[in-house]
Amino acid sequence: MPKPIQKDKVFYDVSPVTDLDIYLFKEGNHFKLHEKLGSNLMKVDGDDGVHFSVWAPNASHVSVSGDFNGWDKGSHMLKTRQDDSGIWEGFIPGIGNGTAYKYHIVSEHNDYRADKSDPFAFYCEVSPKTASVVWDLDYKWNDDEWIGNRRNRNALNAPMSVYEVHLGSWRRVPEEGNRFLNYREMAHYLADYVKDMGFTHVELMPVMEHPFYGSWGYQITGYFAPTSRYGTPQDFMYMIDHLHQNGIGVILDWVPSHFPDNEHGLVFFDGTHLFEHSDPRQGYHPDWNTYIFNYGRYEVKNFLISNAIFWLEKYHIDGLRVDAVASILYLDYGRREGEWIPNEHGGKENIQAITFLKRFNEAVYEAHSDVQTIAEESTSWPMVSRPVYLGGLGFGLKWNMGWMHDTLNYFSTDPIYRKYHHNQLTFSIMYAFFENFVLSLSHDEVVYGKGSLINKMPGDDWQKFANLRLLFGYMFAHPGKKLLFMGAEFGQWREWAHDDSLDWHLLDSPLHQGIQTWIKHLNIMYRGTPSLYEKDFEATGFEWIDSSDWEKSIVSFLRRGQSEKDTMLIVCNLTPVPNYNYRIGIPSGGFWKEVLNSDAREYGGSGQGNLGGVDATPVPYHGKYYSLSLTLPPLSILFFRKEDQ
Repeated sequence: MPKPIQKDKVFYDVSPVTDLDIYLFKEGNHFKLHEKLGSNLMKVDGDDGVHFSVWAPNASHVSVSGDFNGWDKGSHMLKTRQDDSGIWEGFIPGIGNGTAYKYHIVSEHNDYRADKSDPFAFYCEVSPKTASVVWDLDYKWNDDEWIGNRRNRNALNAPMSVYEVHLGSWRRVPEEGNRFLNYREMAHYLADYVKDMGFTHVELMPVMEHPFYGSWGYQITGYFAPTSRYGTPQDFMYMIDHLHQNGIGVILDWVPSHFPDNEHGLVFFDGTHLFEHSDPRQGYHPDWNTYIFNYGRYEVKNFLISNAIFWLEKYHIDGLRVDAVASILYLDYGRREGEWIPNEHGGKENIQAITFLKRFNEAVYEAHSDVQTIAEESTSWPMVSRPVYLGGLGFGLKWNMGWMHDTLNYFSTDPIYRKYHHNQLTFSIMYAFFENFVLSLSHDEVVYGKGSLINKMPGDDWQKFANLRLLFGYMFAHPGKKLLFMGAEFGQWREWAHDDSLDWHLLDSPLHQGIQTWIKHLNIMYRGTPSLYEKDFEATGFEWIDSSDWEKSIVSFLRRGQSEKDTMLIVCNLTPVPNYNYRIGIPSGGFWKEVLNSDAREYGGSGQGNLGGVDATPVPYHGKYYSLSLTLPPLSILFFRKEDQ
């Protein structure tokens, strides 16, 4: 048992922070700062206790108050180090794991004083409470097999089919007041479902502690703490561990772009703009009413990159999807003329942020070369997913926002008019190999009145489902990794709502079951077909057969793998008019097996097709020596592969 707390007893002659730590901290190269700052469990002269350390260079007084001292703000004072680091620290004996606390900070520049959560806290009280909690992150992992083979699972020439999840609304317990699933419950339900559906990874919308649930996790106050809404840090580790044991990778949504204005958080931390820019033209996001990190400050760079490394190491995370990269890169993001400050060259590029992103990617891949960083970058910024040493930003992958916008616009168009928008479907191949792209149909496309994916589709119910199957099939056929937001895989009608569970009852309907089965079979085929993923980022992995039949809204193309024999033929009929005896040129003779057909009855289709496959005939077509005469069902996508493969 911890010894009783002695009022005012704080030791100042012990510290885990060394001179080397301070040197790295000041020069902006300390990327394991979480091991030094914050609350660290220690034993000093036989006394168990906690060493507290916090960066507050403009404070005149810093104290620790908590449930151990009756939240007395004057009881346990910290002292500032004599090395100009701005770090306040002290060891308090007799307290331990589970202690709730805050820092009481008094600024030296004004009358500002506030109770702040610990920026490096590993755990927080359950919202709406806001105190930090001392926590030991000890956990026995059982995912050695996954980690040992992770490099192959995350490789750019490996299949990647990602299921994006919001933990609080994927599934709830209506019998118990519609409560959340906790991390341990989620571990089993989610692993079983994702494994059965054939996805390779899950991507979790931000799990870091956030006070406003309606922010979906994108307004973070506890960057080092998984939200306590669903359990403890060890519970979250258990979920990741269990997913890994079931062969499923875990990607976290990471938000270094902005933070909220909650007083207990990072904002105005020591009575000055410490983490954010002081000028609102640089430090405030008008679109989101949040604050922007000062990327040029070494200590802030340490904080953010340490946070990225922390999740990869302490939680065995397999990838970080970096949110809102465009808002980081551009000084004029979301601003009108006169509301932003140009860089030193008069441009709108945030030079300090560019340097930060490059260093972040270098640090991540230096520490863990078998993970991936993924940029949500919505502009045409060049070389986002190219190495820093070649002049790129250094990300491993980039969301293909252009493909998403063009494709959804095309599919939302009535098929009778699609021939006038044919280039919206085909244009993406013109730039498909400029970056390492992820094709994303994410949560952003099914909120704020945009409608669910199935409600974007034109026509009656049958056509809506046929169009959605065709859209998903086209995504899996197109070069690039895949990402699909939860609920879309069974055609949820309503928009996503973070306060409710998905509409799982829809699976009582054969049409919704058909969509789910189609996604499952697409995943199985995709993962078992190297031509659909091995050369995602090489132009030699794709070849148009015919991209110009705009009159009938039909496209056909080949996907190729590393082996010359590994070739898949894909044909899309994007109107509800079936086409019979439609001729397609192919590279070789023999029997071409119809591997998947979105119009099959088990998916809810009309059951038209090619009776399992077609023999090639030596009739030259489309510049090829052989061709197939095909039946193209209405609103369908067909996948063919030579039988001897």
